[in-house]
Amino acid sequence: MEKLSIKISDSFAKSMTMFFRFVADTFFAKRYGHRAVVLETIAGVPGMVAGVWLHAKSLRKMKTGWGPKIREMMEEAENERMHLMIFIDIAQPTWLERWIVLFAQFVFIIFYTLLYIFFPKTAHRMIHYFEEEAVVSYTNYLHMISSGQTEDVPAPQIAIEYYGLQGDARLSDVIVKVREDEKHHAKVNYNYSL
Repeated sequence: MEKLSIKISDSFAKSMTMFFRFVADTFFAKRYGHRAVVLETIAGVPGMVAGVWLHAKSLRKMKTGWGPKIREMMEEAENERMHLMIFIDIAQPTWLERWIVLFAQFVFIIFYTLLYIFFPKTAHRMIHYFEEEAVVSYTNYLHMISSGQTEDVPAPQIAIEYYGLQGDARLSDVIVKVREDEKHHAKVNYNYSL
């Protein structure tokens, strides 16, 4: 019975990831800077939802023990927020993209909060798959830069400061750092999904 439950959880997590991937591909195709703005806006939600829910659970039960996970989830949310700030500087989203972001974030907050309350392991598994897809997207972004399809512009100052990069850092240097973060988030969420 437990194996069936894990299989259903995994199937749901994968199918939701593929659905959101389809939406991103449809709206943004190869416009990776703009795609990053929208996806990072949503990516900042899971860590915050998990952190707040676990914090409230600790208060309700009047028990300790969730502190490290709460901090880790809040750090993930902050890291994703910084990714957003970096890509806003790079992509300069249009007013339509800003409205899409607001709508997508509103819907995703409700969806993810309910998923996390009732099925936290499935929620973490879904974020594991989201983060793996983010790694694929950022790898594709790097390929576009290396092939000359996208200009390797200077890194924004906010990225230089956040990652401690050299003053002459380029967009490709930033994407490598962001991709490393996403790999780490994928691993953390996978471990929490077990």
